[in-house]
Amino acid sequence: MLYPQNIEQKLGFDKIREHIAEECVSSLGRAFVEKIRFSDDFKIIDRLIRQAAEFKLILQTESDFPEQNYIDVSEALSRAAIEGAFVSEEQFFEIKLSLRTIQQIIHFFKLKEETIYPELKTLVKNSLPIVEGKGGVDGWATVISQIDKIIDERGKVRDNASPELQDIRRRLISEQSDLRKTLERILRTVRNSGWIGDEMSLTIRDGRMVIPILSEHKRKLKGFVHDESATGQMAFVEPAEVLEANNEIRELEARERREIVKILERLTDFVRPHVPALRKAYLFLGIIDFIRAKAKFALNIDATAPLLVESQALEWYRAKHPLLFLSFKKQGKSVIPLGIKLEKDNRIILVSGPNAGGKSVMLKTIGLVQYMAQCGLLVPVSPDSKVGVFKNIFIDIGDEQSIENDLSTYSSHLTNMKYFVNFANKNTLFLIDEFGTGTEPSLGGAIAESILEQLLKSNAHGVVNTHYTNLKVFADKNAGTVNGAMKFDAEHLEPLYELEIGKPGSSFALEVAQKIGLSKQIVDNAKRKLGSQQIDFEKLIKELEIEKKVFSEKNKEFIEKNQKLTNTLEQYTGLKNFLDTEKKKILNEAKAQAKELLKEANRKIENTIREIKEGKAEKDATKILRQELQTFQEQELKLQKVEEIKQPVGEEWEASNGEISVKDFVRIKGQSTIGEVIALRGKDVEVAIGDLKTNIKLNRLEKMSKKEYKEATKEVVRPKLSGIDMNEKMQNFSFNVDLRGKRSEEALGEVDSLMNDAIMLGYPELRIVHGKGDGILRTLIRQHLRTYKQVAGTTDEHADRGGQGVTIVKMK
Repeated sequence: MLYPQNIEQKLGFDKIREHIAEECVSSLGRAFVEKIRFSDDFKIIDRLIRQAAEFKLILQTESDFPEQNYIDVSEALSRAAIEGAFVSEEQFFEIKLSLRTIQQIIHFFKLKEETIYPELKTLVKNSLPIVEGKGGVDGWATVISQIDKIIDERGKVRDNASPELQDIRRRLISEQSDLRKTLERILRTVRNSGWIGDEMSLTIRDGRMVIPILSEHKRKLKGFVHDESATGQMAFVEPAEVLEANNEIRELEARERREIVKILERLTDFVRPHVPALRKAYLFLGIIDFIRAKAKFALNIDATAPLLVESQALEWYRAKHPLLFLSFKKQGKSVIPLGIKLEKDNRIILVSGPNAGGKSVMLKTIGLVQYMAQCGLLVPVSPDSKVGVFKNIFIDIGDEQSIENDLSTYSSHLTNMKYFVNFANKNTLFLIDEFGTGTEPSLGGAIAESILEQLLKSNAHGVVNTHYTNLKVFADKNAGTVNGAMKFDAEHLEPLYELEIGKPGSSFALEVAQKIGLSKQIVDNAKRKLGSQQIDFEKLIKELEIEKKVFSEKNKEFIEKNQKLTNTLEQYTGLKNFLDTEKKKILNEAKAQAKELLKEANRKIENTIREIKEGKAEKDATKILRQELQTFQEQELKLQKVEEIKQPVGEEWEASNGEISVKDFVRIKGQSTIGEVIALRGKDVEVAIGDLKTNIKLNRLEKMSKKEYKEATKEVVRPKLSGIDMNEKMQNFSFNVDLRGKRSEEALGEVDSLMNDAIMLGYPELRIVHGKGDGILRTLIRQHLRTYKQVAGTTDEHADRGGQGVTIVKMK
C-alpha cells in the first residue's frame, strides 16, 4: 500500500524513470520502463535486483555483448500475421538485423559457465526455449536464413531471389547501358553545338533520362520537354531517339516491382507461422534492453546490490540521493552520504536540526532509495548495507494545501496523519516532514506527540523531522524511538548535511537570525521572551556537541597511546621470558660444572691420602701433594662463586654446642639453609627445610639454638615507602576542568592541581572551561598560567567547541 497516490512525484521516482528510459536503445525497452511497479514480494525483488547486478557486471567486464539493433518490429509482425498482407523490404531488413542481435545474445550466454550470470541465463532459458537443429542453432535461425536469402546487406531484395527477377534486372541493366551510351553521344553533339555548357550532364526527370539544354535551343533538339529550371533558363529534353528505350526501361521497372511484391508475399507467408515465437523473442529483446538500461543507470549513480533481507529493517551505509548525486556530478561536487539504521529497538527516529540543514533531503533519500529497491533497481548505498522489504510506504512531505477541497497546510497534514494512524502496522515505513507544524506550537506539539505514541504502538518503522522540544524529550524517554540530528557548523552557521543518531539537534534559530543581520536588540529580546528553560536546553545541546567532539579526539589519542603501550609491554614480556630462560640455562650449566668439580676434588683427595700412606709421609712427596690440593682449593673457590649465583649470601650464625637430637634446629655447614630435625637414623638425619623434607649426613649439620633459628627465619619488616602510584594517577587524570561558577581563589587552586598532574604525567595539552561572561576569570587564569615555565602558550578553543569560553593550554 502506497500513500499518497502521487508518491512517485513526491519522491522524484518519475525522474528516475526518465533517466532509465534515456538509457534504453529502443522503444522495446522504454515500454518496460513504464511498467516498473513497486513490489512487496521478496522473491521478485531479489530476482530483479540480481538481474540488474549481473548486467552491471557485464557492462564492467565484458566487451562483446551486443549493443546495437534493438529494433521494435511489432508493426511488421502485425502485418505479417494478416493473411494476404506482406512485409516491406525495409521491415524484413530490420527483422533480420534484430534477430541476429537476439542470436548473439543467446550465443553470449551459452559460452559462459553455469555459475556465471545465473539469473540472466535463467531469463534466457525461460523466455527463449532453444530448439536444437542443424549446426546447433536456435529455433528461428531458419527464419533468419530465409530472410537472408531474399534481403541483402543493403536492405534490398537480392537479384537471385527468383529467376524472373534475375532476368528482369539483367535486361534492365542492358537497356539502361544502351540508353546511357546513346544519350552521351547526343550530349556531346549538343555541347559541340553550343546549346549547353561544358558543366552540364545527363539527369533524370519523372524516372526518365534526359538532357539539360538552354531554353532558347530546346526546339533545335527533337524530343519531349519534361521540365524546366526554376529560372526558366534550362529545359530538360528527352530526345525522340531514346523515347522507345526509356519506355522499355519503365516497363521493366514496373515488372521488377511486381516481381518483388510476389517475392515478399512468399517470404511473408513463410514467416507468418513463426510470428508468435517472434513476438516472444522481441519481448525478450525488450527485457534485455530494459535490464541493460537499469544497469547503465546504476553505473551512473554508483549504485550497488546490497543485502536484501526478508524483514522490516534498514541498515544503510553511505546512502546517496541519486538525483542529487547526478546533479552534483555535473557540477564537479560530491554528495555527503547518509548513514541510518532502523531496527526493532529503534524503529522510529526523530530528526531535529536547523532549517535548510538537510532534513528534507535526508527524508527523500530514505523514501526514494527504499522505493527504488522495491522496484527491483540497484540503489546508491554501500554494498555491505541491508535493505528490508515493507508492504506499506506512507509519506507526508511537502505542502498539500488545496483550495478546491478547502484544506489548509495543517489540515492536509492532519488528513495524512489520520491515514497513517488507521493503516500503519509492523510492515509499514512512514516518513513525515515538519511534524506538527502549521498551527499554534504548543497545540501542534501536543497533537504530534499523541500521534507519535499511536504510531509507536503500531510497531511501524519511520523517520520524522521536527523542531518540537516535547518530541525530542519523548524520543529520549520511550523505548523504540531515538533522537537524531543533522550536524551544523556553529562557527560558520552552515549545515554539514550529516545525520547523527543518538541525540537531538538544535534549531540554531537565534544564531541564524543574528547571522543574516537581524539586530542584536531583537535577538536578545527574543531570548528573553523565549525563557531560560528553552535557552538552557539549546545551550546544553550545543555544549554536549562540543564535549563530544573534544572527547572523541582525545579518545582517539588515548587509543593510539594505549596501543603503543600494549606493544611495548609485549616486547618487554618477550624479553623477560628470554632472559629468564637464559638464566635457567646458565644456572643449569653452572650446576653441572660444579658437580664435576666436586667429583674431581673428591677423587683427588682420596688419591692424595692413598699416596701419602703409600709413601709413608715422605717430605718431598707430601709437598707435591699439598701443591696439587692447593690448586683444587682454588677450583673450590670458583665453585663457591657459582653457588653464590644460585643462593644469596645470608648472615653468619654461630653453632650451638651439644649433640643433635629430634626437634633440634640445625644448619648445613657452610650454607645459610636452616631446618628442623624430624628423625635420626644412625648417621642419616631427616630434616624439614620449609615444606621440603630431605636426608642429610649427620656430620654435615650444625646445631643452632631456637633463638638463632627464629632470628634467621623471621620476616624482615622494611619500612613502607610513601610515594605516588603513577598508573593510578594516569587512569584518574582528566585533561579537562570546568571552573564555571567558582571563585577566583578556588579556580586558581584547581588550575594549580591540574598543572601539577599534567607536568608530572607529561600531558601535552589541557582544556580549561571558564565561560565567557565579562572575561575576568579568563584573564585571571591566563595570567596565572604565564607563571609556569612549562606552558608554551594559551589559545581560545575552536568556535564550535566553546570559543572564548574555553582556554587551550599548550605544554612545552
